Amino acid sequence: MYSFTPEDLIQYVYNETSTQKSAAIKVALEADWTLREQYEEILSAQKSLEKVNLSPRKNVIDNILAYAEKSVIHADTEF
Repeated sequence: MYSFTPEDLIQYVYNETSTQKSAAIKVALEADWTLREQYEEILSAQKSLEKVNLSPRKNVIDNILAYAEKSVIHADTEF
């Protein structure tokens, strides 16, 4: 029986494994409780990541835009 790594399980969760490897992982998950626990932890982490808000705060965007505007004004006065 093949020993699957956490990386294999992550690829499986995101449907990035071959058909053959997916089938082998599925069989292994039914037989190996330790592997099944790792799989459940990865699924839980995936669900937590889906809830994370990855957009920057408004003041960060405003600061970037203000800096860019200063740079444009500075560049215009040099020529």
